Amino acid sequence: MAINKITALLLAAATMLPSACGGVNNALASKKQSVEYYRIYNVATSATKQMIAKAATEGLGQNTKDINTAMPIPASAEPPEKPGRFKVVNPLAGTKLGALAAVGGGLGMKMAECDSAAWTAKAVRQISGSNTLNLWTCLFQYKDGYHLDMYATFTKVEGGLSEVSRQMAYAAVGTPEEWTEKTFNDILQLIREQTGAEITFLEGFPEPGPLPWHDKTLRPEAAAIKPKA
Repeated sequence: MAINKITALLLAAATMLPSACGGVNNALASKKQSVEYYRIYNVATSATKQMIAKAATEGLGQNTKDINTAMPIPASAEPPEKPGRFKVVNPLAGTKLGALAAVGGGLGMKMAECDSAAWTAKAVRQISGSNTLNLWTCLFQYKDGYHLDMYATFTKVEGGLSEVSRQMAYAAVGTPEEWTEKTFNDILQLIREQTGAEITFLEGFPEPGPLPWHDKTLRPEAAAIKPKA
């Protein structure tokens, strides 16, 4: 308690110095940044959608909780020529709450919509120093295989009196960005291990680094894994 009081007094004294005022104010200002990620991968495999869904769910389970999945009945017995694609929607668009979120500079209630997907999942994770990570996964089947679409949002908090403890937590368990990338990579890794799929990155933002089995710094044992015949 005494340390907190001393810290507060020192910060208050520092703000009285003209040369330090700007820097201290900037450090004390709490900033929130709304972040979006999305990735689309082609999954070339003869494995069933149930096998891919099982592997993807296990990947989600390594990093998230409260996972909700669904496997809708397909509209047609034959897979379509081209895969579907996720769509970002905001259910509050056009409402007063949506307008307030836009004025505040946030992303609002954006979420992924997976029309015509063979399998979908929604998972959450509470990340240190940020709001909840929300992650949607959509598996679209087509005649040559599957597309795996992943979309994630979180709000990153920076600055303020909690910044030191926040950075200590990041050093111990990873940043929100690192957790998001790890979740994506674990999903891909388990799909490849369990189905022998050939997975290719198609598009996304921000663009990812090497796939997990190509990046020895991410997971050293991944380089030795071979796709199943």
